[in-house]
Amino acid sequence: MKVILKKDIKSLGKAGEIVNVSDGHARNYLIPRGLAAEATEGNISALTTAKRHEELMREKEKRKAEELKRFLAGLTLEIRHPAGGQHKLFGSVGTKDIQEALEKHGLYVDRKAILLEENIRIPGEYPVKVKIGTGQTAEIKVLVIPEEK
Repeated sequence: MKVILKKDIKSLGKAGEIVNVSDGHARNYLIPRGLAAEATEGNISALTTAKRHEELMREKEKRKAEELKRFLAGLTLEIRHPAGGQHKLFGSVGTKDIQEALEKHGLYVDRKAILLEENIRIPGEYPVKVKIGTGQTAEIKVLVIPEEK
């Protein structure tokens, strides 16, 4: 019997694949547990439509990520931070400060997506990587300017 897998099953295949299994295995185990559906013409048609839709959504997400990456590549964030003598910062500039600076430019980025090895303690220009959708990263420039009190 041909069935469409709804979930990944180690011994059979991945979700969305059409596999051939014994009638008993399909009717007594896979279908009742919601792991598979019978491969009828309607189910196969629905599967191809869902795959096409998923592919279109992935492509749209990829284009959106590329556009965001281009925007972030040309972005320089200026962050003013209190500093004392010898231009050493009081405290440090971290992911929260970078996130707030990005929000001022109309971009909301999760703090966990900002890849900063360690907080910035000395004024200057620093390259900072930001994770964007589809597993890509973009690099922005962060310019830390000392603000004397």
